[in-house]
Amino acid sequence: MNIVFSEQAEELAKTARKIADEHVRPFAAKYDKAQEYNFDAARAVGSAGLFRTFIPEEYGGNGAGILALARVTEQLAQADSGFGVAFAVNALGSFPIILGGTEEQKQEWLPAIANGDKMVAFCLSEKYAGSDAQGLSVTAVEDGDDYIINGEKKWTTNGGVADIYSVFCVTDPSSKSRRISAIVVEKGTPGFEVKKVEDKMGIRCVPVVETHFDNVRVPKRNLIGGRLGMGFKHAMATLDYARPGVAAQAVGAAQGALDLAIAYSNRRKQFGAPISSHQMVQAMLADMAMGTEAARWLVYRAAAGIDSNPTDVTNSKLAAMAKCFSTDVAMKVATDAVQVFGGYGFMEDYPIAKFFRDAKILQIYEGTNQVQRMVIARHLIRAAGSLEHLNEYIPQETQLTYAEPGQAVENHNT
Repeated sequence: MNIVFSEQAEELAKTARKIADEHVRPFAAKYDKAQEYNFDAARAVGSAGLFRTFIPEEYGGNGAGILALARVTEQLAQADSGFGVAFAVNALGSFPIILGGTEEQKQEWLPAIANGDKMVAFCLSEKYAGSDAQGLSVTAVEDGDDYIINGEKKWTTNGGVADIYSVFCVTDPSSKSRRISAIVVEKGTPGFEVKKVEDKMGIRCVPVVETHFDNVRVPKRNLIGGRLGMGFKHAMATLDYARPGVAAQAVGAAQGALDLAIAYSNRRKQFGAPISSHQMVQAMLADMAMGTEAARWLVYRAAAGIDSNPTDVTNSKLAAMAKCFSTDVAMKVATDAVQVFGGYGFMEDYPIAKFFRDAKILQIYEGTNQVQRMVIARHLIRAAGSLEHLNEYIPQETQLTYAEPGQAVENHNT
């Protein structure tokens, strides 16, 4: 397929790069050390209209698409991968409403998100339900015109900063496949609290928290889509749309680490010459650059596929591929960049250590890379009917059973 970068997408990326240079990179170390949110950069993003990127036009956005979102996220993450998360998580929290919400729900919440007036969070994971997204325990019980939510969520990124939370709850304990529903909970609702703020290895400028629900009463009109039992479907669709964004964070992080390694290697002298003149260092830089560029175009392919045909069954596979490959690349590139820096790379005085710490979470959240490989393999195996023309090259005594092409694939996520 053709990957087409619209003029709008390129302008958004250019704007993101300017904000990254002026409001993000110079202050990345400050907010990392303080474990504080960069509200100044978030306001700059809002004022520039970058939150409109992932919101449809009819709700105040510019409908630029997933490829444009990836480009913007990549630019922000190249300056500070933590802030790249802080931006992209708003899309993650918004997608359940965009993809599954009623017209009334979209009109109520999406314009404020597009304007940057309200931040969003995604509440799926729990202490005992990470990759097994069907194993949730937070409940929502009907009570007249309301639902009453009880329980606690783990790893809520943007928690405390967010104004709107897409919360996934058990609404039918008797059903395995339709037991989960998604409900919007707004900041300040009685009984809804942010409890533990996690002390993290990386992405320290964006809060990750426990969110607690103690008899939280929300109106039934907050049930996303207006139908019970649609939560798992909403969660899986959301993650397929959001994974290219995580992958773009990884590409940005890899590029940021690579750029620092190149700059350092040209200035650092050993044995009377810049270390960039030594073949071993050149080989490392070359491998880092190849991995980053390969990841970039896999991300663009996955994002463009969603934009061109949102219902294509291969989107889930490509999103998993992009997320898995690019985040592995980001970890490898960041590790090698520390090696290029040598002893300086191990010191928190220099930003390369932060790139290293930030990279690890990319392989874990929004579906561990082990789970992504399971998703990819299941898509391949269950679509193997398209390979029947190869039967003549397979031993006759081997009995092959094929699933129907495009058959649904079980999906596990964090």
